[in-house]
Amino acid sequence: MVVGDVTLPPEGYQSRFSDAINRGDLSFVPLTDVEITSRENGEVTHRDFIVLGKAHIEIAFPLGEQD
Repeated sequence: MVVGDVTLPPEGYQSRFSDAINRGDLSFVPLTDVEITSRENGEVTHRDFIVLGKAHIEIAFPLGEQD
């Protein structure tokens, strides 16, 4: 499981989380402040930045609004 921050424009085009994930012209999603939890043993690893291939995303949703 991968949990991280996605930076979105403050308003307008591409300002929704679903827009960022569903963009057809991008194959990767950049994430910052990332926690990666192993499915096998539950071990958690932290990374400041990763790019996640959209082909590896099974489900994606926002955890909450940030101010």
